[in-house]
Amino acid sequence: MTDQRSPHLRPGGPADAPAVLRLLDDATAWLVARGRTGQWGTGPASTDPRRIAQAEAWATGGGLWLATLGEHPVGALVVGAATAYVPPATEPELYVNLLVTDRAHAGSGIGGRLLAYAAELARERRLGLLRVDCYAGDDGALVRWYERQGFTATDPFTVERPGRDPWPGQVLVRRLP
Repeated sequence: MTDQRSPHLRPGGPADAPAVLRLLDDATAWLVARGRTGQWGTGPASTDPRRIAQAEAWATGGGLWLATLGEHPVGALVVGAATAYVPPATEPELYVNLLVTDRAHAGSGIGGRLLAYAAELARERRLGLLRVDCYAGDDGALVRWYERQGFTATDPFTVERPGRDPWPGQVLVRRLP
């Protein structure tokens, strides 16, 4: 039975890298089962040295937040500086580097709750701009999901990946009052 209580948000730390990798693995498997392999490929993040290092950096970088039901992580948010492959912001911002949720709780608002918390963090830092990028391939469903969360698509971009297909991305912004 799925626990329908509201998730608790807590800061992440070094011990949470495996939880982030599990969430990424589960989301990747969910995407693969639906034939959507362009976003994160087909292999688990937990066996990819680059993704393992990335999760460890997120877990030790001070920008990781976890949504938990009981002690079980059901979502992860990483905020910080924009990634190098996106056009730079023209004003101070908070950037969403990662948003992933447990697909077993799809539709329960965990992703929206984490984005609302990112907006709270930006306001606390007196920043009026929250940005995120996402996969813009396939049918554009992920871009539309962010738009439903109050973001506006701005800059499309492409990440060239030697030996693999280019990765189409979209930057989205949300102005904060």
